[in-house]
Amino acid sequence: QAQLVESGGGLVQAGGSLRLSCLASGLTFSTYGMGWFRQAPGKERDFVAAISRIRSTASYLDSVKGRFTISRDTAKNTVNLQMNNLKPEDTALYYCAAWYGFDVVRSPNAIELWGQGTQVTVSS
Repeated sequence: QAQLVESGGGLVQAGGSLRLSCLASGLTFSTYGMGWFRQAPGKERDFVAAISRIRSTASYLDSVKGRFTISRDTAKNTVNLQMNNLKPEDTALYYCAAWYGFDVVRSPNAIELWGQGTQVTVSS
């Protein structure tokens, strides 16, 4: 059974850093695009970052460009999100996501597999 398990969330002050990790199991990791979405209370689930299965092409939400970096390690079946210079508006439940195929996906409707989420809270 395919599964995504996130780790690395927590509480940090504004300007600080966190590194989220997602371990994939039960799927052929190299055939899936991977990404991160987030959902704040009372809001919709939004795209944050994605990385393709081929050439590791990355795409980012405009507001996180230059602060967040997504990477994947095929040998370890993991995808990471390094988050620097965090802001209070980054506070949300962060979800790891996977989809089969070549393209970078930005829509939650196109996601085939979700993790359970990890909480990121940034205090001002």
